[in-house]
Amino acid sequence: MTDAKPRQTKQRAAIVDALGRGGFRSAQDWHDVLRHDGAAIGLATVYRALQALAESGDVDAVVTDSGETLYRLCEAGEVHHHHLRCRACGAAEDVDIPTFEAWATSVAAQHGYSRIEHTVELTGVCHQCATEGA
Repeated sequence: MTDAKPRQTKQRAAIVDALGRGGFRSAQDWHDVLRHDGAAIGLATVYRALQALAESGDVDAVVTDSGETLYRLCEAGEVHHHHLRCRACGAAEDVDIPTFEAWATSVAAQHGYSRIEHTVELTGVCHQCATEGA
Protein backbone atom coordinates (compact mmCIF):
# COMPACT_ATOMS: atom_id res chain seq x y z
CA MET A 1 0.00 0.00 0.00
CA THR A 2 1.32 3.42 -0.91
CA ASP A 3 0.54 6.86 0.46
CA ALA A 4 -0.01 8.35 -3.02
CA LYS A 5 -3.64 8.62 -4.06
CA PRO A 6 -4.53 7.76 -7.65
CA ARG A 7 -5.34 10.69 -9.93
CA GLN A 8 -9.09 11.38 -9.96
CA THR A 9 -10.52 11.06 -13.47
CA LYS A 10 -14.08 10.91 -14.78
CA GLN A 11 -13.69 7.16 -15.32
CA ARG A 12 -12.22 6.58 -11.87
CA ALA A 13 -15.08 8.58 -10.31
CA ALA A 14 -17.58 6.34 -12.13
CA ILE A 15 -15.76 3.24 -10.86
CA VAL A 16 -15.73 4.49 -7.26
CA ASP A 17 -19.43 5.35 -7.56
CA ALA A 18 -20.18 1.79 -8.77
CA LEU A 19 -18.02 0.30 -5.99
CA GLY A 20 -20.22 2.19 -3.53
CA ARG A 21 -22.94 -0.40 -4.17
CA GLY A 22 -20.95 -2.79 -2.03
CA GLY A 23 -19.77 -6.34 -2.28
CA PHE A 24 -16.72 -8.05 -3.73
CA ARG A 25 -16.78 -8.39 -7.52
CA SER A 26 -14.23 -9.07 -10.23
CA ALA A 27 -12.98 -6.32 -12.54
CA GLN A 28 -15.07 -7.90 -15.31
CA ASP A 29 -18.18 -7.79 -13.10
CA TRP A 30 -17.53 -4.14 -12.15
CA HIS A 31 -17.05 -3.39 -15.86
CA ASP A 32 -20.42 -5.03 -16.59
CA VAL A 33 -22.06 -2.89 -13.88
CA LEU A 34 -20.56 0.26 -15.37
CA ARG A 35 -21.61 -0.66 -18.92
CA HIS A 36 -25.13 -1.44 -17.69
CA ASP A 37 -25.18 2.06 -16.17
CA GLY A 38 -24.26 3.49 -19.57
CA ALA A 39 -20.64 4.34 -18.81
CA ALA A 40 -18.35 4.25 -21.83
CA ILE A 41 -15.32 2.76 -20.12
CA GLY A 42 -12.95 0.05 -21.26
CA LEU A 43 -12.19 -3.11 -19.32
CA ALA A 44 -8.47 -2.28 -19.26
CA THR A 45 -9.28 1.08 -17.65
CA VAL A 46 -11.36 -0.67 -15.00
CA TYR A 47 -8.51 -3.11 -14.26
CA ARG A 48 -5.94 -0.31 -13.99
CA ALA A 49 -8.16 1.84 -11.80
CA LEU A 50 -9.04 -1.02 -9.45
CA GLN A 51 -5.39 -1.98 -9.14
CA ALA A 52 -4.37 1.62 -8.36
CA LEU A 53 -7.20 2.00 -5.84
CA ALA A 54 -6.18 -1.27 -4.16
CA GLU A 55 -2.55 -0.13 -3.96
CA SER A 56 -3.60 3.15 -2.36
CA GLY A 57 -5.76 1.32 0.22
CA ASP A 58 -9.07 2.71 -1.03
CA VAL A 59 -10.22 -0.69 -2.29
CA ASP A 60 -9.99 -4.14 -0.72
CA ALA A 61 -8.73 -6.86 -3.06
CA VAL A 62 -9.02 -10.58 -2.33
CA VAL A 63 -7.98 -13.53 -4.47
CA THR A 64 -10.37 -16.45 -4.91
CA ASP A 65 -9.38 -20.12 -4.96
CA SER A 66 -9.42 -19.96 -8.77
CA GLY A 67 -6.96 -17.03 -8.75
CA GLU A 68 -9.48 -14.35 -9.68
CA THR A 69 -9.11 -11.02 -7.85
CA LEU A 70 -12.26 -9.49 -6.38
CA TYR A 71 -12.53 -5.83 -5.38
CA ARG A 72 -14.64 -3.90 -2.88
CA LEU A 73 -14.63 -0.28 -1.76
CA CYS A 74 -13.18 0.23 1.72
CA GLU A 75 -15.32 2.05 4.22
CA ALA A 76 -14.22 5.63 4.92
CA GLY A 77 -11.69 5.73 7.73
CA GLU A 78 -11.40 1.95 7.81
CA VAL A 79 -8.28 0.67 9.56
CA HIS A 80 -6.31 -2.44 8.66
CA HIS A 81 -8.62 -5.43 8.72
CA HIS A 82 -9.04 -8.94 7.41
CA HIS A 83 -11.84 -10.76 5.63
CA LEU A 84 -14.01 -13.81 6.13
CA ARG A 85 -15.36 -14.60 2.64
CA CYS A 86 -17.91 -17.15 1.42
CA ARG A 87 -16.42 -19.34 -1.31
CA ALA A 88 -19.89 -20.00 -2.74
CA CYS A 89 -21.54 -16.56 -3.04
CA GLY A 90 -18.66 -14.15 -2.40
CA ALA A 91 -20.26 -12.46 0.62
CA ALA A 92 -17.62 -11.05 2.94
CA GLU A 93 -17.31 -9.83 6.48
CA ASP A 94 -14.53 -7.70 7.93
CA VAL A 95 -12.97 -9.40 10.93
CA ASP A 96 -10.63 -8.06 13.58
CA ILE A 97 -7.90 -10.46 14.70
CA PRO A 98 -5.88 -8.56 17.35
CA THR A 99 -4.05 -11.70 18.51
CA PHE A 100 -2.84 -12.25 14.95
CA GLU A 101 -1.54 -8.69 14.73
CA ALA A 102 0.42 -9.17 17.97
CA TRP A 103 1.73 -12.56 16.79
CA ALA A 104 2.86 -11.17 13.41
CA THR A 105 4.67 -8.27 15.09
CA SER A 106 6.36 -10.64 17.53
CA VAL A 107 7.51 -13.08 14.84
CA ALA A 108 8.84 -10.24 12.72
CA ALA A 109 10.77 -8.77 15.65
CA GLN A 110 12.25 -12.20 16.51
CA HIS A 111 13.69 -12.35 13.01
CA GLY A 112 14.82 -8.73 12.89
CA TYR A 113 12.09 -7.48 10.55
CA SER A 114 10.14 -4.25 10.81
CA ARG A 115 7.42 -2.42 8.84
CA ILE A 116 5.55 -5.68 8.37
CA GLU A 117 2.62 -5.85 5.96
CA HIS A 118 0.33 -8.82 5.60
CA THR A 119 -2.99 -9.99 4.28
CA VAL A 120 -5.23 -12.49 6.01
CA GLU A 121 -8.30 -13.89 4.32
CA LEU A 122 -10.39 -16.66 5.79
CA THR A 123 -12.73 -18.49 3.46
CA GLY A 124 -15.63 -20.76 4.19
CA VAL A 125 -19.28 -21.19 3.30
CA CYS A 126 -21.77 -18.72 4.80
CA HIS A 127 -24.83 -19.93 6.67
CA GLN A 128 -27.21 -19.13 3.80
CA CYS A 129 -25.12 -21.04 1.22
CA ALA A 130 -24.64 -23.97 3.60
CA THR A 131 -28.41 -24.10 4.16
CA GLU A 132 -28.99 -24.04 0.37
CA GLY A 133 -26.45 -26.83 -0.12
CA ALA A 134 -23.83 -24.76 -1.93
